Amino acid sequence: MNGPALEVSAGLIFRAGRLLITQRPAGKHLAGLWEFPGGKREAGESWEACLARELQEELGVGVEVGRLFEEVVHDYPGKRVHLRFFICRLRAGEPAPLGCAAVKWVAAAELAAHEFPPADAHLLAALPAAPEFAEKRF
Repeated sequence: MNGPALEVSAGLIFRAGRLLITQRPAGKHLAGLWEFPGGKREAGESWEACLARELQEELGVGVEVGRLFEEVVHDYPGKRVHLRFFICRLRAGEPAPLGCAAVKWVAAAELAAHEFPPADAHLLAALPAAPEFAEKRF
């Protein structure tokens, strides 16, 4: 693979035992697939600051970025992506599809009914065991 990997920070936002997923907009790479909200890291930006900025831009929400849950490097034809998935807590606002096609809260059992990018396969296998899915308090 030529060149540096595209660095992407993504959020795992749980509420009442459900996880927020977003649908990629038409005209973008992997359009129509479901994913975890976030975006590309800018030069000099921390992974956490990137995620907070992207979630504000994409969903209109403020979050507290917590622990790193998973890190993945995946090769697509012509590009390599380096993804870091962080557990986040919603602090302000209600997620709205400002920079994506749709938003949806799903239970662990519903993840398999949605098509995600190949880079998310390892994460999707690990997610159902996340203790946050069992927490019904927020």
